[in-house]
Amino acid sequence: SGTVFQLSHTGNVWVHTVLYSFTGEADGGEPYKGVTLDREGNLYGTAVTGGSGSCEGGCGVAYKLTNSGGTWTQTVIHAFTGGDDGSGPGARVTVDQAGNIYGMAPTGGAYGLGTIYKIHQEQNGTWNLRVIHAFTGGADGATGSAGRMVLRHGHLYGAATAGGRYGSGVVFELTPTQVGEWDFRTIYLFRGQPDGSFPYGALLFDASGNIYGTTYYGGANNIGAAYALTPRAHGEWREKILYSFQGGTDGNSPISNLVFDTAGNLYGTTSEGGLGLGTIFELSPVGGGHWMETVVHMFQGPPDGAFSYNGMVVDSFGNFYGATVHGGINDDGSIYQFTP
Repeated sequence: SGTVFQLSHTGNVWVHTVLYSFTGEADGGEPYKGVTLDREGNLYGTAVTGGSGSCEGGCGVAYKLTNSGGTWTQTVIHAFTGGDDGSGPGARVTVDQAGNIYGMAPTGGAYGLGTIYKIHQEQNGTWNLRVIHAFTGGADGATGSAGRMVLRHGHLYGAATAGGRYGSGVVFELTPTQVGEWDFRTIYLFRGQPDGSFPYGALLFDASGNIYGTTYYGGANNIGAAYALTPRAHGEWREKILYSFQGGTDGNSPISNLVFDTAGNLYGTTSEGGLGLGTIFELSPVGGGHWMETVVHMFQGPPDGAFSYNGMVVDSFGNFYGATVHGGINDDGSIYQFTP
């Protein structure tokens, strides 16, 4: 049913420690997208199944892990019902400075097309979930992506994988109001080939407020693209396709987020292509608003990794880390370090 684990290292030796093992029952099961750390060292995440509700196998949970003397204790802070609150929460959560939790569920909700929610802890210690947007499948999109929403200057930004005017997904912004509500606004509607289509991964902001991301379909060849959104006057945004995947050794069908290195290059992963097992790619600005793609690693399968779905994170030394769902010595997945 899944685990939460820690990797720690001394020198070149990495130690894998399981912090929590899910039972698939009331505590949840299948935690797809990792955990988020708060300022006090607690971990928050979601599990797609388990819990309670009307869904077969359970409608999923949001949970908290607390460390006390090296022992981690799990608390379910919300068990999804499959009703207006949503179901199957696969997205990694966002935590604000006040300790509020934000996330997305891809199904359920008032229209059956997913929700955006906020979970708040009351003074008596209880946790309450509030739906701040229910996707309708119209211009607002449908099926919130598996990527974590970005909290920037008090606004939430994210992507919905489907829906929108062209049925290819949207990028959205949520703005808090003075009366405690949230105003939802679609800032970009994907149009499908040759534009992007089906944005699964998380968004990335640069220091100037531009947004970067990937789409699984679309682009010139309809097998995925990397894109940028640039803020314009009067709240408008302009989109540009940075690279359309070709379907050969360059990779295709990215599900990942993008990350920057210190030189301003973008890195990401593709779920397929290369040798058929996915790639790590670099996008470098070459002037005139153009970007060049370079494959920096093609996954080869055991003992190397295979099928890197979730992208990478970067540390302060410029090392990138990611995971694959297959490959490794036993072909059960791997965790890798990549250094440009």
